[in-house]
Amino acid sequence: MGTIYKRGDVWYLDIRVNGRRVRRRVGKTKRIAELALRDAEVKVAREEFGFSHARVPLREFFESFLDYSWATHRPTTTDRYRAVIDHFREFLLGMPKVNCVSDVSPEVIDRFKVFRKSPNGNATGVQTDGNESTRPARARTINFEIDTLRLVFNLAIKWGYIRENPTKGIVKLRVEESKSPRFLSVEECRRFLDACPSDLYAVYYTFLQTGMRKAELENLTWADVDLERRQIAIRRKKGWQPKTGEREIPISDGLLKLLRRLHRIRDCGDSDYVFAVKTSGKTIHNYLRDELIRIAKAAGIENLTKVHTLRHTFASHLVMQGVDLPTVQKLMGHSDISTTMVYAHLAPDHLSAAVNKLPFG
Repeated sequence: MGTIYKRGDVWYLDIRVNGRRVRRRVGKTKRIAELALRDAEVKVAREEFGFSHARVPLREFFESFLDYSWATHRPTTTDRYRAVIDHFREFLLGMPKVNCVSDVSPEVIDRFKVFRKSPNGNATGVQTDGNESTRPARARTINFEIDTLRLVFNLAIKWGYIRENPTKGIVKLRVEESKSPRFLSVEECRRFLDACPSDLYAVYYTFLQTGMRKAELENLTWADVDLERRQIAIRRKKGWQPKTGEREIPISDGLLKLLRRLHRIRDCGDSDYVFAVKTSGKTIHNYLRDELIRIAKAAGIENLTKVHTLRHTFASHLVMQGVDLPTVQKLMGHSDISTTMVYAHLAPDHLSAAVNKLPFG
């Protein structure tokens, strides 16, 4: 079943496990190597040699993982994990010998990186003759997919399907410096709001005054708005939870007047949602984006195609007004300060003023 051999002063073990060749360094004496071989053969017989005691098909495991994710994570998170698994399944079409969880090795993961980085790539990263051109995935996307696979196979370890995560030791791709996010100038904000129809003015004004994410605004209810304390609570609800946890956003003077007016004129029979961007409890997915593009065109504002730009506008103007980055991080709900650092270049005068406050020199 296995053999031992000597190379230089060191003895090695050579054994096959489930059709896979495993070679390991043992020690400097033949006696130790013989004992290691016998121990390995016993473990192979008991299916304990670092591999699954049962060869679990990847197809079944991935479905079980998605069921687990559905019960554990937010729906949008499960959707992202499902997309990563779909890409991995597509890659495995070119790897016919990789069928079970224990078949996935670090080499397979590295080949997946090449596959995702190559246009029309196959498992080896070689260009195919396909007529359709597929854009290579960005380094940031590939790194996210590697992190997702690490999470997936950690669950396989927990369930006893494998002993070691195949993503262990995988080197992530270098991410190029991201471009500064687009944000509206003060003049563009005024033009945009002036062009808003009356039924949407409050929606986009709130985006600009709070920096909320689109889903956060769409799921905002009057129970989340405390007009006395002047606070908006971003908090989880049945069927939805915030991307990075709960937080509170102060209400500005202008937004307070607007919300008081909306609250005063609302009909008691109306929905509990603050803004009418929900229908039968389901979000109108592209409604706000489509309207944003239309309004931007009417206002003569170029390169405004994403609702998220209004969130960037909120953060950018705070930084330019001298608000420190940790405070902006809290208001935006960023889980990592590195995300907020994309706005740091907007505060050169503020940063210079900070170092000049040093009490020595």
